[in-house]
Amino acid sequence: MSRAIPRNGLTRGHDGRHRCFWCRGHDDYERYHDEEWGHPAVDDQRLFEKICLEGFQSGLSWLTILRKRDNFRRAFADFDFEKVARFNSRSVERLLGDAGIIRHRGKIEAAINNAKRCCDLVDAEGSLAAFVWSFEPGAGSRPKRATWSALRRLTATEESAALSKELKRRGWRFVGPTTMYAFMQSMGLVNDHVEGCWSRDLVEAARSNVVRP
Repeated sequence: MSRAIPRNGLTRGHDGRHRCFWCRGHDDYERYHDEEWGHPAVDDQRLFEKICLEGFQSGLSWLTILRKRDNFRRAFADFDFEKVARFNSRSVERLLGDAGIIRHRGKIEAAINNAKRCCDLVDAEGSLAAFVWSFEPGAGSRPKRATWSALRRLTATEESAALSKELKRRGWRFVGPTTMYAFMQSMGLVNDHVEGCWSRDLVEAARSNVVRP
């Protein structure tokens, strides 16, 4: 099957539904696209998990991380940031020996560092969710139509750059503007399902109904 990106950014699944092209060919990727990607999240633990996993993804594909996600959850105490903040040098060595995750010392140490910084942030801001959602883009900064040609240019935005800058100022690592935009896409701060994707309206309805923290 050709891997060329369709001009409209859509692919048709075996069930006849049109989806964003990037999930094609993999059942687990389609489930992630349908059930998670873009659906608004306001739970601190889930938001922290995604920031960490986006950091681990750097230089890799999200499908690689998705297929190791359960292993990451076991290794990192289900991404309970208060528990991860207590990890120490022995924890790092344990994680470096875990073949079920990405064994990259810098990324592992960054996740532990970010857990500590997350505890500080929650103390200061009330919740990670309240902090993150304060960077939600306004409607005026979004493309008028979510076509593939419009969305493909959004690898980073003013808002993701601002979120990245503030997290870095607070001592977080592996949180660059592009990484933070991917985080915003997946956690529903924006709806980047392509027009014509069957999930787009569902995600837009969920975003309309979610209670912002």
